[in-house]
Amino acid sequence: MSEPDLTLYGLRLSGHSHRAELFLSLLGLPYRFVAVASAEQRAAADFRRLNPLGQIPVLTDGAAAIPDSNAILVYLAARYAPDGGWMPADPLDAAEVQRWLSIASGEVRTGPALARLMVVFGALADRATVHATAARILGFMDGHLADRRHLAADRATLADIACYSYVAHAPEGGVSLAPYPAVRAWIARIEALPGFVPMPASPIPEQA
Repeated sequence: MSEPDLTLYGLRLSGHSHRAELFLSLLGLPYRFVAVASAEQRAAADFRRLNPLGQIPVLTDGAAAIPDSNAILVYLAARYAPDGGWMPADPLDAAEVQRWLSIASGEVRTGPALARLMVVFGALADRATVHATAARILGFMDGHLADRRHLAADRATLADIACYSYVAHAPEGGVSLAPYPAVRAWIARIEALPGFVPMPASPIPEQA
């Protein structure tokens, strides 16, 4: 296999970017990070050639461009760690991972992630609805993790990487993790993985 030529375009305060950066670090892959912080940068022609939707993150591997954080996870697992168990070969286990990738893009994004986006970036949304979604998915995750160590298998998989960033940083959106002991224990297990890198912390609001 040729030496990787990897560049990650993103924003370090973005949980979507962090899940890609976290997985690159867990795999021990060398990469460059290019900050794409502004709407003007994302609208520029050079960036739109990488992702016509103008969204971060985008990973380039040589001449190939892979937009979307979950797509980046799948690509890296298949390209650089096909035997690492990150995307299990067993059909039922693989389906379970895909289920959690969908949850990361669904309830996690519209719950804990959006709550944080409202506080950290000033996004507009109905707070009661967002916090109700966060409570629902965190309660579900806590019950799911009550008798297991990871989300989709007996070891860490892409499911855990996809869900970690926004769940771990939910308090930055005024969403307390105190009611969810199994979730907090799971967060600690992910943070103990060799090669773990944190996402920069933002202040926790005083009023939840």
